[in-house]
Amino acid sequence: MDFLELMQNRYTTKHYDESKKVSSEDFNTILEALRLTPSSVNLQPWKFFVAGDEKSKDKMRPCIMNFNVPRYDAATQALFICSYKKVDEAYFAKVLQKEEADGRIPDENIKAAQDQSRHKFTNMHTDHMAHWTGKQSYMALATAMYAAASLGIDTTALEGVDFEKADELLGIKDSNLTCQVVLIFGYRSKDDSNVMEIRPKSRLSMDELVTFL
Repeated sequence: MDFLELMQNRYTTKHYDESKKVSSEDFNTILEALRLTPSSVNLQPWKFFVAGDEKSKDKMRPCIMNFNVPRYDAATQALFICSYKKVDEAYFAKVLQKEEADGRIPDENIKAAQDQSRHKFTNMHTDHMAHWTGKQSYMALATAMYAAASLGIDTTALEGVDFEKADELLGIKDSNLTCQVVLIFGYRSKDDSNVMEIRPKSRLSMDELVTFL
């Protein structure tokens, strides 16, 4: 299946088959794709928390709004996508050191230039850092959605969430992290009300969405 076909076939699942479970192997593939998500200046301003068993899902359930609880409960895993509210020097150094260890930086001149440019572009967002990193977290969301779809796994992005409660339950309430969105994984129920045969995909036309300058 090519990517456009994947886009055409993927939809937001409303009802999951609780008896069908996403395997650890497949979920780890999704997590690896998530790790590879692009970000501005390779900052990777996020952290991911996985509720992958009943105990951890039960722990996080109180932050899920009532109308989302049935699908949350029936899904196999829940991914809590969090972003950093600010970026400090220690974090800049960690990213740079990893790039160097991975062979991305061949010499000290490039290392200095890389560090300087990352600081420059990140500091452009100093007054709204949490908003900027939060927007970037949605790139990770899209990556996880389509990595799952490529494996035949269904997903639902949840914003019907008490995010303050989520931060509390994740133990990050007083930290530099905040939860932005939750993505659940599983397999659609045969009675799912949102299947394409019942509710075909609808998008605005190319002419309405795209303007060539």
